[in-house]
Amino acid sequence: MFDKRIVLITGSSRGIGAASARLFAKQGAAVAVNYRTNASAAQSVVADITDAGGRAIAVQADVRVSAEVEAMVQTVGEQLGPIGTLVLNANIPVPIGPFVETRWDEFAAKVVGELQAAFYCVQAVVPGMLTRKQGCIIAVSSDVAQHPVGGTSAHSTAKSALEALMRSLALELGPAGIRVNTIAPGLTLTDAATRLPEQLKQAVASMTPLRRNARPEDIAGAIVLLARDEANFITGNYVVVGGRQIGPVALTMTREPVSASVQMEG
Repeated sequence: MFDKRIVLITGSSRGIGAASARLFAKQGAAVAVNYRTNASAAQSVVADITDAGGRAIAVQADVRVSAEVEAMVQTVGEQLGPIGTLVLNANIPVPIGPFVETRWDEFAAKVVGELQAAFYCVQAVVPGMLTRKQGCIIAVSSDVAQHPVGGTSAHSTAKSALEALMRSLALELGPAGIRVNTIAPGLTLTDAATRLPEQLKQAVASMTPLRRNARPEDIAGAIVLLARDEANFITGNYVVVGGRQIGPVALTMTREPVSASVQMEG
């Protein structure tokens, strides 16, 4: 399905990104597994792919740093080839807790970091896509951007900004044959979710039609679906994966059960 496709997935050493890397590779893509600090986890994903007969490399970069992103894209081009699909999945640490107790510096770091990660990666990858007159960009947002949960003001604000950027890019890049879409996971059972209260996870699951939380593989499946050539007339879309049904229970996250700075997925 993805023979000769080169896919760069940011933040793919674990969770949704790792599941997406494995699924793209299973479908024939060569995958660049980006990580910031956890080299062993990234190499483990690469090993899973290569042991199954696929192609993958691990590439280090803090995607909030322009020079590191440029170097990463150059490395991928040299070792795998021109990037045809970019998945913006890197998670930026997010403060959790009541808005009135949130410091501006941690709120701003989340919002600005989210946009830096998308801005630098898109600007580094899109020139090649423009030359080839084709490309696919998929951003991983969160359903809290449109259906906030108490205590997630920074996360919902950052993801809302990301979604607005993706809509603008879909409009600007569409004439060049580049598709841009957004995936919005619900609460997903990644490593980060183990730090969430069990009561919260159960409450979210009870309000979904399937009565469960999403798994990383569920989100990966939606990402790969949007990247397929058969989806070549789908762009500018916002796709909810396992989105909550808004019910009578008001969910609130506080600083007590969750650390003040965690990695959120979904």
